[in-house]
Amino acid sequence: MDSEANIHIRLADADDDDFILGLVPRFVEGFELPPWRRRGECAEHIKLDLARHLSEQPAGSHVFVAENDDGERVGFIHLLTVKDFFSESQNGHISDLAVDSKHDGEGIGRALLAYAERWAREHKYRHLQLAVFPGNERARAIYERAGFGVDIVRLVKPLR
Repeated sequence: MDSEANIHIRLADADDDDFILGLVPRFVEGFELPPWRRRGECAEHIKLDLARHLSEQPAGSHVFVAENDDGERVGFIHLLTVKDFFSESQNGHISDLAVDSKHDGEGIGRALLAYAERWAREHKYRHLQLAVFPGNERARAIYERAGFGVDIVRLVKPLR
């Protein structure tokens, strides 16, 4: 168990599935999505992917839940082991990170990011990476303050 800012982080179990999946709307609310992305479609596919990882527990996929001192679940992080395309080294990847909106501003996101970094260092990964929508400026600012920088910019041209 980890403690930072009175947050305790533990491996998720089956009793956490509804809590975790209930936070999926946080991934697509409060910011502008690219015009070719639809909020409902994005949320549905994030939910399907997370549900698959929770039920199948594939190798290299780890979901952790953050709790406060009262034992209340306040957020989660989904970490993956991935291979770097350019170096073929093993990297940590933050696939999903969400905080319950009732607990915004309490340092939970920072605690989860710090946990992810320690996890990646313990596994001797070369990098810790994540992806974020460009319009999600609040999350991007948190990630940049935590030391993340732009690596590759993916450009998309809608064909419809």
